[in-house]
Amino acid sequence: MTSRQKKLSILAFRFGLLGLVGHLLGLTLAALGFEDFNGHGFSLFNFSLSELGQYGLSDLAVVFNGGLFFGSLSLMLFCLFSLQNADNTWLYSVFAVLVLSLFSLAVTGLFPVNVYHLHTLGIEYFFYFSFVAIALYIGYLLHPPFGVKTFSCTGSLLLSLLTLVCMGAFIVLAHFDISMVANGRWFYHDLIMIEPRPEYWWPVMLEWLSLGLFLLWVGSLVLSQRAFRRR
Repeated sequence: MTSRQKKLSILAFRFGLLGLVGHLLGLTLAALGFEDFNGHGFSLFNFSLSELGQYGLSDLAVVFNGGLFFGSLSLMLFCLFSLQNADNTWLYSVFAVLVLSLFSLAVTGLFPVNVYHLHTLGIEYFFYFSFVAIALYIGYLLHPPFGVKTFSCTGSLLLSLLTLVCMGAFIVLAHFDISMVANGRWFYHDLIMIEPRPEYWWPVMLEWLSLGLFLLWVGSLVLSQRAFRRR
């Protein structure tokens, strides 16, 4: 590894770690301080991402939205530094599309659900771009020559496939009326203050599961920079 590559790898790892901590810290603090109009605390089982960042409902919405915005910007810098150490065209595409995905997530935090159309647009494109980035990464892992590659030391194929399936399911179910959610309404545009609120609302759980797996997947890419630096 050259001196330049090592410096890029160090910067990528630090910005990536900072971005992940920002996301997790914002989510944790906002969740702990959340209380809806009925006095209920936050639950991943029946409150959506949008509600946690909704001004007027979530007391620490600014913390959650700030974590989304600044955490995503930091991860975008991780991608830009990592891209310069990419070892083939597959990875160039992965990090380029991932930048667009994280930009969309930053837009989601910058424009909370109170700015409805921009917020939902940010979420929509976050899922689109994330799905494409993960699919390209799977292509990178499977593309000859097979074996351990620069950015696959800690990023497993199984995690990538699982994240891809969950995000793909959310995209499909969010845009087709299959009469399974809220009397057939498209739940992508109906994840806010549904009444009566079910105890276990599976569209919301799928949204959080997709986001959680996405952050784990990005985390595996961040850790791979650390392994790359040791080569």
